[in-house]
Amino acid sequence: MQKRKALSSDEVFLLSERIFENFINYFKPVSGQKVHIFIPIEKFNEIKTEIFIQYFLSRNIRVFVPKIVDQKLISIEIFSETKFQTNNWGISEPVSSVDSEILDFDSIITPLLYCDQNGNRLGYGKGFYDAFFEGISKDSKKIGVNYFNPDDTIHDVWENDIPVDYLVTPTDVVSFFKGS
Repeated sequence: MQKRKALSSDEVFLLSERIFENFINYFKPVSGQKVHIFIPIEKFNEIKTEIFIQYFLSRNIRVFVPKIVDQKLISIEIFSETKFQTNNWGISEPVSSVDSEILDFDSIITPLLYCDQNGNRLGYGKGFYDAFFEGISKDSKKIGVNYFNPDDTIHDVWENDIPVDYLVTPTDVVSFFKGS
């Protein structure tokens, strides 16, 4: 968190662009796919996912974003005209609370504070994404994005933590996928 907060706004933008480019070059999303992606929390210097969202919408890739309703993360489909509001945590969310009920995303681009060499992710400790991951299709790619490559191992992994399949950084795409 300290390393991320130390980044200037220019660094955040430049690194976000590199992460975006690595994502596009590696996963090559196409029209008709379904991508779930988070809206960044500005004060936490999260990756600028607006770059991704604009790209997806301009190429007829369906875009879904999270919204917390009754202590559960639901998935709202958004469009260029979707209206947003800021919630109590300072996160921009769609005004609509209609769950898309989509479970077979092609990709789920996931926020995280850190990801280790095994794909274990350290989030903000609320467990929303772990619960969300439990309900989705096993074929959906869980993709973390981070400014930093994995170095240290997360030792206090909780039994219900669900690792990501990939991590996209400004310099690399790391696969943890253990598919059949």
